[in-house]
Amino acid sequence: MTTAYRPRRDYGWFLRNRNYAVFVARELTSVFVAWAIVFLMVVVDAVLNGGDPAAFAGRPWVIALNVLTLAATAFHAVTFLNLAPKATVIRLDGYRIPDWMIQGGNHSAWLLVSAVVAYFVLRSP
Repeated sequence: MTTAYRPRRDYGWFLRNRNYAVFVARELTSVFVAWAIVFLMVVVDAVLNGGDPAAFAGRPWVIALNVLTLAATAFHAVTFLNLAPKATVIRLDGYRIPDWMIQGGNHSAWLLVSAVVAYFVLRSP
């Protein structure tokens, strides 16, 4: 009786190609996006129930995790917005809009929304 051939698994297949490595890194940053949502829900729950959100948010490990989360979500957002021209083809008068215009519009909208949010969060009461 013979056994079936099972090739060895290569768990580092994505490291051989930069595009694959960036893709896998972007997908892994989704974990940090999920943490940001959970953290926001914990803070909102503390505020609504009369608790002190700073008691949890001020812990050193939470601060370190949130700094890492900021970097990971920024990487996630930039790489996601850079992929938009590949998924969105816009034609104007029969001509395709260049990729840089779509990326520029996406990044400009992101900057504008971030500026508006920063204005409301950072303004003095």
